[in-house]
Amino acid sequence: MPERGKGIHEAARKANRGPSAGPGNRRAIIAAAREVFAADGLQAPFNAIAKRAGVGQGSLYRHFPDRLALAVAVFDENIDELEAAVEPENATLDDLLEAIIGQAVVSTALIDLIWQHQHDARVEHLGSRLAAIVGGIVARERTAGRVGDTVEDADVLLAVSMLADLLARTEAENRRPVAQRAWAIFHAAFAPR
Repeated sequence: MPERGKGIHEAARKANRGPSAGPGNRRAIIAAAREVFAADGLQAPFNAIAKRAGVGQGSLYRHFPDRLALAVAVFDENIDELEAAVEPENATLDDLLEAIIGQAVVSTALIDLIWQHQHDARVEHLGSRLAAIVGGIVARERTAGRVGDTVEDADVLLAVSMLADLLARTEAENRRPVAQRAWAIFHAAFAPR
C-alpha cells in the first residue's frame, strides 16, 4: 500500500540519492553504454543506455552531454585495461595487441566515432595515453630482441589504427579471424632481421 499522501507511482519511484549517487551512476552508464553500443550499434537510443544503467535520462545527460563524451569515457576505461595488460614485466607486444583485439571486437562502433573526432580536444588524450603504452612495450620488446631495431613506436601505432579500422568494417562473426591474420602480418613485419 502506498505511503499516506503519495500516489502509487510516487511510492514505487526510486528515492533520489542526490549527489552521492553520481559516481555510481557514471560507472553504470559507462558499463551500459559499452553493452548497448556493442549489441545495437552507435545509433542506439540514449534511453536504452539509461534504462540498462538503471538511471534517468537526465542523469545520463548530466554526465555525458553527447555520444562523443560517452565514447571517450568508455575508451578511457579501455586504455586503463590496456595499461593493466602491459604492466607485468613479462608482458609483450603480443599481449598488448591481444588486449586491443579483444576490445576492438566488441567496440567497433565506438572506434568509428573516436576516429571521426580524433582531433577533438576531448579525444586527443586517448592518443597520448595509447602512445605511452606502445612506447613502453616497444622499448621492452626491443631490449628482449623480439622486434627489429628499425621498428618505431609510430609503426606500432599505425598497425593498431589500421587493425581497429579494419575490424570496424568487418562483420562481427569474422572479426576475430581477420584480426589474427592482420596481426600475423604485422608480427612478421616487426620481427628482427
